[in-house]
Amino acid sequence: MIDSKVYSLLKVAETGNYTRAAEALSLTQPSISQHIRALESELGIHIFERSKNRLHITREGELALKYAKRMAALEADLRQQLDNERLRLKSLTVGITHTAESNAIVEAFATYGMLSKDGAVNIRVLTDTVPNLYDKLKNYEIDLAVVEGRTTDPELVYHQLDSDYLITAVSPNHPLAGAELITINQLKKEKLILRLPDSSTRKLFESALQSQSMSIDDFDVTLEINNIATIKDLVRADLGVSVLARSTCLDEMKKKKIIALPIENLSMIREINLVHLKDFDHPQEVEGLVRTYSEVRKKFE
Repeated sequence: MIDSKVYSLLKVAETGNYTRAAEALSLTQPSISQHIRALESELGIHIFERSKNRLHITREGELALKYAKRMAALEADLRQQLDNERLRLKSLTVGITHTAESNAIVEAFATYGMLSKDGAVNIRVLTDTVPNLYDKLKNYEIDLAVVEGRTTDPELVYHQLDSDYLITAVSPNHPLAGAELITINQLKKEKLILRLPDSSTRKLFESALQSQSMSIDDFDVTLEINNIATIKDLVRADLGVSVLARSTCLDEMKKKKIIALPIENLSMIREINLVHLKDFDHPQEVEGLVRTYSEVRKKFE
């Protein structure tokens, strides 16, 4: 869009030499000289003066250079905006775990879709286990995934959304509802309603038990189910207690429908990450989703 004479001016000012400017722009030195003379004629000024075999820009030339830089910056900005428009996503497929399905993440996706600048981003959400989500990413079946923890795979890029930890969820009517925490011995006496063994929540719980030389067989597991909403309904009905990610109970905790108790001497902390392949070309969407999640998450504090 910008006249090539403007780029010649910028390059001569940068290099201080017509020949080096010509080489940088893949032009001949006479072409550069002609461009500068033409600009001087159009503007009615002298842009450069030669002294002791060196070029010096004049005061009028400095002013012309100032506006030439502005013109070049405006064109660069225009081209970037056009590239962004060409790259703008019309749809986004995101894979999430069952844990993510039950916390603020889905609400953040819905909010982001509504607030996107052109209102055209359609977000499709799929729920699966963490290993399957990684497979779907590698096979380009999904664009992004929300997972607990991270791997060392060099093909993947992680953006931390939040940190989370496991708690014991009990009914407000439970005898321990007023306690500050629950001990392992107390937990062993409870009827447990747990996620299925292939869930990341269950694996984290069992791993923490193993670190304390214990096994899931030491507990009274009466029901295993992957639907977190159902588990929370059963806990609220005081039909058992569960070990869940705290993030899945935030709304119920705020409304005092579920009491969250830390488990004494059992550390079960993990990251919640938004992950994509290195060749995912829409950083603005990632930044927008991370920012929106942070804003939505504050509602539950």
